[in-house]
Amino acid sequence: MMEQREQTAIDRIAEAWVDTLVEHDPTVGTYIGRTGDGLPDLSPAGHAALAADQRRMLAELVAVAPADAVDAVTRADLEAELRLSLAQHDAGEHLRDLNVIASPAQNIRDIFDLMPTDTEADWSQVANRLRAVPAALAGYRESLADGVRQGLVPALRQVAEVAQQARRTAGTPEEPGFFGRLAASSGIAAESAIELAAAAAAASSAYAELADFLERDVAPSAPRADAFGRDRYALASEAFLGAKIDLDETYEWGLDELARMVDEQERTAAEIVGGSPRPGIVAEAIAKLDRDPSRKLHGTDALQRWMQETSDRAVAELAGAQFEIPQEIRSLECRIAPTQEGGIYYTGPSDDFSRPGRMWWSVPEGVTEFDTWRELTTVYHEGVPGHHLQIGQAVVNRGSLNEWRRQLAGTSGHAEGWALYAERLMEQLGYLDDPADRLGMLDGQRMRAARVVLDIGVHLGKRRPGGGVWDGEYAFEFLAENVNMNDGFVRFEVLRYLGWAGQAPSYKVGQRIWEGLRDQAAARAGESFDIRSFHREALALGGVRLDTLERALSGGLGT
Repeated sequence: MMEQREQTAIDRIAEAWVDTLVEHDPTVGTYIGRTGDGLPDLSPAGHAALAADQRRMLAELVAVAPADAVDAVTRADLEAELRLSLAQHDAGEHLRDLNVIASPAQNIRDIFDLMPTDTEADWSQVANRLRAVPAALAGYRESLADGVRQGLVPALRQVAEVAQQARRTAGTPEEPGFFGRLAASSGIAAESAIELAAAAAAASSAYAELADFLERDVAPSAPRADAFGRDRYALASEAFLGAKIDLDETYEWGLDELARMVDEQERTAAEIVGGSPRPGIVAEAIAKLDRDPSRKLHGTDALQRWMQETSDRAVAELAGAQFEIPQEIRSLECRIAPTQEGGIYYTGPSDDFSRPGRMWWSVPEGVTEFDTWRELTTVYHEGVPGHHLQIGQAVVNRGSLNEWRRQLAGTSGHAEGWALYAERLMEQLGYLDDPADRLGMLDGQRMRAARVVLDIGVHLGKRRPGGGVWDGEYAFEFLAENVNMNDGFVRFEVLRYLGWAGQAPSYKVGQRIWEGLRDQAAARAGESFDIRSFHREALALGGVRLDTLERALSGGLGT
């Protein structure tokens, strides 16, 4: 843990910005562990008010000189983030903020997963937030309608899918949706339960109204093309990476990286089935592993226990030997998510650690078998030394880092790039010596390389590897060729890429940047290079943009 340092003017500005963000969006407060029950104003007026505060905060920030190296990082990072957010606002991105995984349609529902429900007082806060859902979605509809009037409309494929999601969330009288099930699970006193049920019914109706609105008022104006185009994509890519990259060079690198992953997979598969690397050998190895009962888990209870045992063992063995893991973050809860949308994700600890870091597995309906060889590397990715170590370490460093740096700073490229870096690190440390487990890791790495090619290819209209121009339809075919997953997974993933441009490549591109920074540090230090010191210095910064990380590690920020 870092030593205590005196709070500076820049720290106070950054912490005031956290307070301002929470005022605009109370779900941010829930995410970082504050109590609260409101929802954001998602109307055009609400977005305009947020942009005005961003401009005010930017002016305050640039007027103050850094007092030390910590300040230099804070100012550089927060300034860049504020400027980018304003550029996205000025481009009208908030007027077409709709996709299948991370837009207001999902975020409003998802925040209830993080709300405590242990006491009747907790359920009272849940009820208050449920009552806020109709107004929040009304503001959201107002912004989307403004986008339609201005010709800023999300793609039809996203509109149709989100409408279906909204209907599932709303449910029906015969089959209650998420909010109805949530209220029914409370077990609180009768009078309070009636009020909770009424609030849940209002929230469900608001989601049904959102679905009607999307189909009636947005879909007719929605473009059929999925591509964002170069200008929109450049902003999105920078938002997820925290760095500006050469998109054309990165596309070519992605093709080379994908070929390298295929070669490495085939060589590993040969260790499993024998013989020499050859086309089709990966499928042979997978078929063999899938028939191995010793590598299977049956049911979500078994999955949850295996996740927890694997995580606990990694923490115990890596602490001290490879990483300094503070006691506060040696606990990681592994949970089955209440949703069935697919995907695995991590939520960080609250600022006081009353809520620990958590790894969530959203198991699709009907999926009851799980292969440990596929998923071992996922536990390292989400847990230790991946997201939990990285994000939890920032929360621990409250003596040095202000609340914005501990809880809100950072990008997908920084976090997900580190998590992929951590997967490879675990291979280097001997945790993936079993060729089957290593093949599982490579399966994920190949998918992440394919996503670089797919995402940039679709959204920039690049030439396809086999000729022709990328489009959304080809994306499904391309991903299916490069992952060993069922059709439902492929469909879910591609829909996500098409609507959430720039996010999917941030994993592999972020890993590329992390590995480049390590190699640069090694070159500077020569024989004195200590990788554990590199990790300690890099993680001590907390979440930052990748360009800030590079400048900080190279000494390019100063004070």
